[in-house]
Amino acid sequence: MNRLSTSWGTYDLTRFPEDPRDQLRAWSAADAYLLRHLAGEEGGDPVALDGTVAVVGDRWGALTTALAAHRPVQITDSFLTRQATLANLERAGHEPDPARLLTTRDTPPERVDVLLVRVPKSLALLEDQLRRVAPAVHAGTAVLGTGMVTEIHTSTLDLFERIIGPTRTSLARQKARLILTTPDPERTREPSPWPRRYVLPADSGAGAGLTAVNHAGIFCADRLDIGTRFLLQHLPDSHGPAHVVDLGCGNGVLGTAAAVANPEARVTFVDESYQAVASAEATLRANAATAEAQFLAGDALTAVPAASVDLVLNNPPFHSHQATTDATAQRMFRGARAALRPGGELWVVGNRHLGYHVRLKRLFGNVEVAAGNRKFVILRAVRRR
Repeated sequence: MNRLSTSWGTYDLTRFPEDPRDQLRAWSAADAYLLRHLAGEEGGDPVALDGTVAVVGDRWGALTTALAAHRPVQITDSFLTRQATLANLERAGHEPDPARLLTTRDTPPERVDVLLVRVPKSLALLEDQLRRVAPAVHAGTAVLGTGMVTEIHTSTLDLFERIIGPTRTSLARQKARLILTTPDPERTREPSPWPRRYVLPADSGAGAGLTAVNHAGIFCADRLDIGTRFLLQHLPDSHGPAHVVDLGCGNGVLGTAAAVANPEARVTFVDESYQAVASAEATLRANAATAEAQFLAGDALTAVPAASVDLVLNNPPFHSHQATTDATAQRMFRGARAALRPGGELWVVGNRHLGYHVRLKRLFGNVEVAAGNRKFVILRAVRRR
């Protein structure tokens, strides 16, 4: 837990899922800089927080929690951010429903009077969200973005300029910077280019010829990433009415390939990104419209009943925003073991240097290399009991 002090109060904030051993903060210097600017502590006048305050891309709910008295609308692509926000609001003692929590797949508010944007890692997601919220912005809307200096590039500012209006940046404070945009309601805005589609190439194993559908923000949105391609080339067989899970599904090509290969299979697609879950559903329907499937935005496999799964396919991430960490992978592995039936299998693809075999051997009591090349390794672990 770490403490953020603001003009509106002092807040003990945590990420989700909460882990006392986690040394990563639930807020950044960029969040603190934006809040100081809103309060008039950076040399200017306070920003009037009247009307509808929209917070786009809040990482762990720090901005939403600090501004809860103004009943902000949070728009996030992350299930984990949503859960962290709920926990941080409750810990701060705010009354029930102090904020309206929307996902990136929900319709934005019709009018936004203060637009606050925490710059995401994905430029595509930023573009998509700015285009979606832009119709709600008017000439009097205060528009401010924030991010660390390493997160704000010329391309970032160009998006604010093209979609919202004239844009400039602030001085840097503690390696953070603000984006200050003046809305231009007369600006001509192109429709969002998302979702995008592409056909998986012939060397994609079980996925060859499938159509992938990608909403903004999905990893490798214009091409198949090489780790997933390698797993598709060695996709395990499933027969009969098997329950298959595509864990951390992204655009869902692994689960879709499994559904096409075994029409009797029931496939569950799980990701913490709402954009990813929407992409997976679109990918499956584009290739196997009648397949039996479930689509879940959630925390690993916590929403999947224990001992109910025959096969888990997993290409885990090793980043959480800008931080490199295997915490997500470890949580996925633990969740997979709990969800698998005795005899059920977890198949994981990852970079060789990540050492997943050590964690899987400790967790399952067994692990074997199903396939490997110079860069990647596919590991198979079986739940024995």
